[in-house]
Amino acid sequence: MSERTYHGNVAPSDMAAALISAFNQGNMRCQQVGQGDKIMVQIATREWAQSGGKTAMSVTLQRVTDGVTVNVGQGEWLGVAASLGQTALSTLLNPWNILNRLDDIAQDITSLTLETKVWEALEQFSRTAQTTKTISARLQSVVCPYCETANKVGAANCENCGGPLGEAQPVSCPKCGNVMPPKSKFCANCGTALG
Repeated sequence: MSERTYHGNVAPSDMAAALISAFNQGNMRCQQVGQGDKIMVQIATREWAQSGGKTAMSVTLQRVTDGVTVNVGQGEWLGVAASLGQTALSTLLNPWNILNRLDDIAQDITSLTLETKVWEALEQFSRTAQTTKTISARLQSVVCPYCETANKVGAANCENCGGPLGEAQPVSCPKCGNVMPPKSKFCANCGTALG
């Protein structure tokens, strides 16, 4: 399972609609389960699909403060593996059989890249909705470690006691948007090095 957080004025239903628009076509079907602050979107091969093996994947969209966290579950690839195995076996028996299985191979490749395509669709929606993986200004208030007074982001010293605030600033991962404590060297979610 992989996870990213998108910060901005966006709701889980907006992201679900974008996924349904992108994947509810051709050999794929897409449906929304639930509503409100937590929505699951299920993407799967249609039962009547003419080519390729069966696959399925779930995407969970949950509202968090100033944004949405997206979890993409592991896909189920047994149908794809069976289809690829059948293609290999028929090609071993007669190399010309591969010509009859080109549609199956193309659909299987599409299924194997489904997670990448989900993230691409969400990134495209993110650009359109002007969301970011950077912490919103509202969440970037800094609490003084000496007197526990909230201060503006970027303030060098506490407005109440004058204590230094530089190392109290929270950080967010530029790749997945995960918010971490100050001084973090790597993202706890995706492992990206933080500078």
